[in-house]
Amino acid sequence: MRMRPVKRAAAGGRGARAAAFEAEVLASVDSLYRTALRLTRVPADAEDLVQDTLLKAFRAADRFEPGTNSRAWLFTILHNTARNRARDRARQPVTIDSEAVERAGDVPPSGAVETPESILLRDTLAPELQAAIDELSDAFRQAVWLRDVEGFSYAEIAEMLNVPVGTVMSRISRGRRMLYERLRHLKAAHA
Repeated sequence: MRMRPVKRAAAGGRGARAAAFEAEVLASVDSLYRTALRLTRVPADAEDLVQDTLLKAFRAADRFEPGTNSRAWLFTILHNTARNRARDRARQPVTIDSEAVERAGDVPPSGAVETPESILLRDTLAPELQAAIDELSDAFRQAVWLRDVEGFSYAEIAEMLNVPVGTVMSRISRGRRMLYERLRHLKAAHA
């Protein structure tokens, strides 16, 4: 008889834990998408990357402990998944359909697909800053974005990118310096 109440309490605890996990994960979806878009630069690829990240997170939900930094954990999954995808793509042979290339040259460009997130970022970041961020190499762009836009600590970024904290600090410092120089030259050109 005593086992029944214990089992119910345990099941209720798991339900509350699952609900807490789901709430924390869903609160991070927009940030995950913005970062995925920075990594892939293609909205459809960013959506796929976020979907894979969430799938992996929910598969591991039983290991979630309320009160832990689930956001940093999600971003670590996101970056590892992106890194694995890039590595896998590099292994695939490149095939070119010359007829498709020729047909594409005949079609006028229709412009980039606008998503609510891309509109928000475009309206939030000055075009010069946006262009300067986009010109950074992936390593610098990721580190600066995660620190200055997403607000992660150096240690969290180091874990996400799987590099030492000193490397993160160096990349952020150098990335900021490159942004500053680029924006300073633009300002001088407009003056």
